[in-house]
Amino acid sequence: MNLNVAIPLPLKTSSGMTKEKIKYCSPFDIRGDGSITQRDSFLAVSADELCVIEAGSVRERIGISDIERLKCEPGVGQGMLVLKRRDRDYDELFLRFSHKHISRMAYIARAVEILRDKGSERIVSLEREKTCPECGRPMRGRTICPYCAHGEHKSASHMGVLRKFAKLCFSYRLYMLVIALTMFVVAAVELLRPKFQQVFIDKYLVTGKADLKVIGIFAAAMLGVTAVGVAAGVAKYWLCNTVGTKISLDMRHMLYRKVQLLSMSFIDERRAGAIINRISRDTKEVSGFMEEAFSGMLSCIFNMIAAIVVMLSINVKLTLISVIFVPVALGLSISFWKNVHRRFHMQWTKSDKLNSGLQDVLGGMRVVKSFGTEKEEAGKFKKLTNDFAEVSVKNEVFFAVFYPILTFTMSMGIYAITLYGGLRVFDGDLTLGQLTQLIAYAWILYGPLEWMTFLPRRITALLTSLERIYDIMDEEPLIPESEEPLSHRIEGKVEFRNVCFGYHSYSPVLENISFTAKPGEMIGLVGASGTGKSTLINLIMRLYDVNAGSIEIDGIDIKKYKKDEYHAQLGIVLQENFLFAGTIYNNLKFAKPDATKEEIIRAAKLANAHDFIMKTPDGYNTYVGEHGFNISGGERQRLAIARAVLVDPRILILDEASSNLDTESEYLIQKAIERLRKNCTTFAIAHRLSTLKDADRLMVIDGHEIAEVGSHSELMEKKGIYYRLVSAQLEMGK
Repeated sequence: MNLNVAIPLPLKTSSGMTKEKIKYCSPFDIRGDGSITQRDSFLAVSADELCVIEAGSVRERIGISDIERLKCEPGVGQGMLVLKRRDRDYDELFLRFSHKHISRMAYIARAVEILRDKGSERIVSLEREKTCPECGRPMRGRTICPYCAHGEHKSASHMGVLRKFAKLCFSYRLYMLVIALTMFVVAAVELLRPKFQQVFIDKYLVTGKADLKVIGIFAAAMLGVTAVGVAAGVAKYWLCNTVGTKISLDMRHMLYRKVQLLSMSFIDERRAGAIINRISRDTKEVSGFMEEAFSGMLSCIFNMIAAIVVMLSINVKLTLISVIFVPVALGLSISFWKNVHRRFHMQWTKSDKLNSGLQDVLGGMRVVKSFGTEKEEAGKFKKLTNDFAEVSVKNEVFFAVFYPILTFTMSMGIYAITLYGGLRVFDGDLTLGQLTQLIAYAWILYGPLEWMTFLPRRITALLTSLERIYDIMDEEPLIPESEEPLSHRIEGKVEFRNVCFGYHSYSPVLENISFTAKPGEMIGLVGASGTGKSTLINLIMRLYDVNAGSIEIDGIDIKKYKKDEYHAQLGIVLQENFLFAGTIYNNLKFAKPDATKEEIIRAAKLANAHDFIMKTPDGYNTYVGEHGFNISGGERQRLAIARAVLVDPRILILDEASSNLDTESEYLIQKAIERLRKNCTTFAIAHRLSTLKDADRLMVIDGHEIAEVGSHSELMEKKGIYYRLVSAQLEMGK
């Protein structure tokens, strides 16, 4: 995200905020009186002051040293900067703006406080632009604008995308060379046929010298040439199909690996259907282009050039007459190129929504049926399909009208050469064979041209798919691997140092969190819903990186650890644990792919899961459906605990691991957890606070901060937040 948007030069001069002075700058679009302003309104920040430029003139200046607090707060339909000056005892509404500027303003507000406290330390944005800087339309979770292809990365341009695609294709250069040779053979065969026909007509047919032998030789020659052309065409198509499939496969693997490397925030802001479409359908479009368009593209270009050269050698005037309509057709095609590009983007955006909506319903079918909302969901899906169908029909109608116009325009050249050439034959300036040859070459010229009118559609489809593919491939992980990742056997000391984090910059979830957990200690996390308990363990798991402060494991910054080795030392048991469609054995082995059968059985026994597994029809080879819905919640939890036991964790994460279960299942799970948490540092969240009584320490999170710390008895004696939560649960129990 650009935190220093350029100000027009006249405004810089009038405000005195030169380019060198400005450290941060953001436009805003709501004036102080509540009216909308579309231009020349900026908040500019230098090292020592804030300058508000509203509708082209300076509205206010404030020294940074005079600011006690500056916060960005989301409101209904707008965002707000709330300012507290040092010489006043109240907050004031300082600036208003639409939601598209809220992330940038939140970063700048935090940057102002850093400038006030630390001087020149700069803040780095971790978020992408919400709207396109070029056209102002929403980016919809992309780095490339779907409307004008303007984005943060160089690859947003068509040439940048094509260069990357060409680099990928370079590894198949030998295939490409053979394909080029087969295209040359096919093109040569196409050019030889009219020459044979001209010789046969002028030397034998018109002069009456053609006999059965000559006709047989001519037929055999034409048959041989055609056979060579067909064989070369088949070889060309097979090679293009092979290359297209291989490139598509490579891109599919690259995309899948990239999605695996990207951060959870990337997955959170994209719908699953959109990602699936890019991995499956967009890569298939690349394969289709190589099979259908690329296979004929070079042949067409070679044929057109060769046909024009041969036609010029026969009759210059007829050649010029035949090609007079080519610029008109090309001009029409180029003029509609951008329109075609926009139409494909719109159609595929609707397709993404359709697939995502379908996946949502299928994934939540149990909820849909439980609430009896089948008709409502069918109505929603019908609307999505209608929207997609409406865009598809409009596009097909456009193509159905546009391409016949192009075809008719190009056919005028054939009609012109036939009319004018026929008159020249009557005058004796041209032989019948030459006219036939010219008409044949004109078809060779206009045939590819007619085919190439469809080429913009195929190229546009390819570019659209490549942009969507590289939109993901160019995405930088927000949780990168360290340049020199550290391999270290964790002992279990966890230390938070002034940690601040928010899923959105303008809405912090945790602020100024500091604590130390000793190896082997159990920390219970307590607080109302939404206070940040699960967020804290997400940070320990490094699913997200902190916005400020640091997390240290055994005195080493968590960012320096090798990610896969660090995660391999974590044991995680959540309230809703995901089981893959497959056998129980494979689900347990997922945590440690090289585990032996004896290790898996031992882990299952420690998790109190072995007995129920052996009662299933096929034991450890019993198939569990997607999400494990064909086994009970308690059984799923015990499998999750067994999966955690298998890795011999050094840090154990328990997020509501025993909630919503019957008494027997909860007892078995608690016993399994007691075995599991020996010799490892444990962080536990539990709905029933009684299950955390044995924790070494309890941390109560309230108001985004740690409000209370202590053992169960210490916090009960304090009679603070924890005491009230326990009392409320006991009262509910009565």
